[in-house]
Parts: sequence; C-alpha cells; structure tokens
Amino acid sequence: MSNNRIYQEKAHRYIPAGSHTYSRADDSYPLNAPPVLEKGQGAYVWDIEGNKYLDFGMALRSVTLGYNFERISNAAIEQIHKGNNLTRASKIEVEAAEALCQLIPWVEMVKFAKNGSTVTSAGIKLARAYTGKEYVAKCAQHPFFSYDDWFIGDTVMNSGVPDVYKSRTLNFNYNDIESLEKLFTEYPGEIACVILEPATTEEPKDRFLNKIKDLCQENKAVFIIDEMITGFRWHLQGACKYYDVEPDLVTYGKGMANGFSVAALCGKREIMELGGLLHDKDRVFLISTTHGAEMCGLGALLETINVYKELDVTRRLWSSGKRLCEGMNQIATQNGIGDKLQFIGVPCSPNFITKDQQGQVSLEFRTLFIQEMIKNGVLMPWVALSYAHTDELIDLALEAGRKSMDVYKNALTDGVEKYLDGRAIKPVFRKKN
Repeated sequence: MSNNRIYQEKAHRYIPAGSHTYSRADDSYPLNAPPVLEKGQGAYVWDIEGNKYLDFGMALRSVTLGYNFERISNAAIEQIHKGNNLTRASKIEVEAAEALCQLIPWVEMVKFAKNGSTVTSAGIKLARAYTGKEYVAKCAQHPFFSYDDWFIGDTVMNSGVPDVYKSRTLNFNYNDIESLEKLFTEYPGEIACVILEPATTEEPKDRFLNKIKDLCQENKAVFIIDEMITGFRWHLQGACKYYDVEPDLVTYGKGMANGFSVAALCGKREIMELGGLLHDKDRVFLISTTHGAEMCGLGALLETINVYKELDVTRRLWSSGKRLCEGMNQIATQNGIGDKLQFIGVPCSPNFITKDQQGQVSLEFRTLFIQEMIKNGVLMPWVALSYAHTDELIDLALEAGRKSMDVYKNALTDGVEKYLDGRAIKPVFRKKN
C-alpha cells in the first residue's frame, strides 16, 4: 500500500472516525482526496507522499493568514520558550485578554479556551445562571454550535444524550423574527438566551440581529452571537461590527490565532463576572481548563491582531473571495451550467452550490466537483480564503475550475455515476453510518 493508505488505515485503527473533527473524516471527501496531510505552507498543503495541493479548506477556516505564517509561528515559539504553561496566570494571558477588550468595544471580560464548543457551552451556562431560566433558543439554519448535549441532543445524531437535554433546546428561523417572537410567547419567562451566528451564506435583513437584541431585552434573555467563523474574517472586530449590533456575549475561535488553538467567550462584565470572584451571588463554575490559556496560542493571537492591522487582512479576504466567485460563476455561465453550479454568499466566506439535471441540490455533483478539483491540484471541500490566496493563486483555482466544469457539464448529460469515482460524500449529522 501507499504511505497515504497506510496512514489512513492507522488513523481508523487508533482514532474514532479517523480524525478528531468529523468534517475532516473520510466520508466528507471524495475517494481521491488525500487521506492524511503532513504539512502546510502559505495556501498549500502536502500529503504524506509529497503531493501538493492548493488548499481552500484552510484547517476548517481557522487559518486566515496562511499556514506557517512566519511572524505568527515565531510569536508562538517565543512563548513556548518562556515555559508555555505556568503555575499561575501568565503575563501573556493578561495581555491577550486586555487586547481583546481594547479591540472590541462590547467586550469587557474574556475567558479563553481551546475550542469553540467549550466557549459556546460556557455562554449557555452563564446565561442560565444570569437569568435563572433553562431554555435555549438557537437558529435552526446554523449547522453547528457545540458538541455538548444542549446542542447535539437537538440533532439527528443524538445517541448518548438524555431526553431531558433535548427538550430544553428550541429553534427559530434565520431572518424570521416572528418565529422567535412565537417562542417567547409559547415559553413566557423561560428562555435564558438566544444564540445564532450573525451570518452564514445568508446575511441579516431588515435589522434582523438588532430586532433579536430588542426581543432579548424585552424578555430578559441573554443575546449570544457565535462569531466562530465570522470573527476575524468579516472585520477585525467581527461581523457584529460589520452589521452594527452589540451582543451580550460573543464567542470567537477560528482565525483568531491563525490555526493555533485559541477560542474565547467574551462579553458584558455583569454577566461574565458570575464566573469570577468579585461578587456575592452563587458561584458559576464557568471554564476551568489546564491548557485553556496556553501561552503559545495567546502569543499567536496577539501577533495575529498586529498583522491584521498592519496588512489590512480582511480587505484581502473580501477581494480574493470576490475574484474567485465572479470568476467561477463566469466560467459556469460560459459552460452553460450557471444554473447548476453557483458560488454564492458573502465574498469573504463564500459557498458553492451544486445541482443535478433537475435543479435539485446534489451531494453527488458536489462530490464530483470536489473530486475533479483535486485531480487538478486544488483541495476545495468548501471555500475558506486566507491572506495567502493571492490573485495568482486565485487564477490557478479558476483554471482548475474550468477543467472541472467540463466534466461537470458532461455528467449533467451522461449521468454523474459515469464520472464519479466511488461513493458520494455524506452529511456529518445523520443517524446511521
């Protein structure tokens, strides 16, 4: 067997699902995808056998500057040489919290952790403690908030979650304020918080986010915005700044330290302090993790903020995304498949939609497009732009897209099964394998 396949077998032997994130697992990729990667540099990744791919996955959108961005790596290494994890709070820990509070006006206190699930669940706990209520209202269209029971219990993949948790999570629809108003009416005085992303492919309309804030204030619920993806991408101060809304609590993660493991729960002092020592209310065991404030990641965070300011990183993300989307859509239109393959959404974080002959969204055709892009040297499971995606690299992706769309067009005529090498990718949330 090839080294790639040897490591793929080892991955499944020693790691459930073969990776530590479900969206990195085999079933999320075509069969020709590199099963295990060895390194990344800039906008490229290499598999174990040295095959090189232009990458648009960018570590599940967490790398926004480029792999091994020298200034970030050096800042992290500097903190490693200072001990990396000390007996009491570190100097860099205090400086990083202060930097976030100074950077973002609605952030008054910060609690660091290593991943997004930890901080979103901590936000839910704080909201319940602050309000004395139990129910959580979450946006039904937003795909992932946490691996904890309050969220997973409300998905089809809820094995292992007690029913009591499932019943405490409610759903409303994005850009449908009436659906949230209905929940507050049906559960008067029982909803602790509302949580959603500020935007995904769809953006807020008609002051939707501010209307949620008003509803939360009227009903004494905590307004939580999950900026795991939008933070450090829409704007240095996040999508909250871009859409002009101020949450009570906000979470960050992907992109804030260019791939280093840093996440943060941030927000109003009166709520955050419940997890602290300077109050006479019941204590909240908020987040207590040995490695939550690991110094290398926080050194990377501070340098990431500096780099964003100096290089105007978000401008590059928006312009590169615009160039990619316009180019791909133009090629699709020229091929006569502009209604079947579309790059849509916010330019700094776009998505592509694949449809079959009948115009129905199709995982088979999505798999085919990703498969063909891989054959042409581009790994594009989704579209995550980084500062390393220069105009030259976007043009390389467009040329790969042109070749891939030739196959896509033929598959629409001849049938996708003729061109698809093996099974289609599968959604993460499903009842059975």
